Amino acid sequence: MRLIALDNHKDAARGYRVKGVISLNAIKKIEEIVSKIGNGGMKRPFPKPNKGQCLEATGRLLQIYGILQARYSKVKAYYATAYNPYGIEKSTYKHSFVLNYMDVDNEVLLGKEFWDLVGGDETYEGILGIYQEVGRDKGPDMLDQLALGY
Repeated sequence: MRLIALDNHKDAARGYRVKGVISLNAIKKIEEIVSKIGNGGMKRPFPKPNKGQCLEATGRLLQIYGILQARYSKVKAYYATAYNPYGIEKSTYKHSFVLNYMDVDNEVLLGKEFWDLVGGDETYEGILGIYQEVGRDKGPDMLDQLALGY
């Protein structure tokens, strides 16, 4: 994924740690928002994480934004997954915890939307092509191994 991103972006890193200062007021506001979402006071329409993971992800996204937005006015933070098990379009996504506790339209990237952000337009289609080619080449042997246990 990093190599794909470097073709389209100046920097790309996995496991990047965001460092910086965030005000106590911002932390309190983030905690308030996450608490409201968790208590059902702010329903959010949204992969397979549970309620706690969704709330934690929302808190982290808000913290990243709070730390970086002063230095980078166009900063964006997303919860992203490389695959949407429900289809290509985001509107097909059906996992209830994400739908209930995250803002899918603004905080979540799924499948095509994720890959095209990382690698540019048509990256998703390129990734699918690679998987299809590998499947054609390796699929029969993999099925034999699964069926025959060797």
